[in-house]
Amino acid sequence: MKRKDLEKKLRKAGCYLKREGASHSLWINPQTGVVEAVPRHAEVKEMLAKKILKSLNAE
Repeated sequence: MKRKDLEKKLRKAGCYLKREGASHSLWINPQTGVVEAVPRHAEVKEMLAKKILKSLNAE
């Protein structure tokens, strides 16, 4: 999955970027308080993208 598409899905679910790290971006779901690291690659593996979306309740 393209990183842009993953970020678009996260924003649509109400998540926002908490901060940028060296190799990951931290996204937070304000309703649940869950923070998840998203790798800073152009492509994110499909299984990892699904895990991130599920963790942040953004499916």
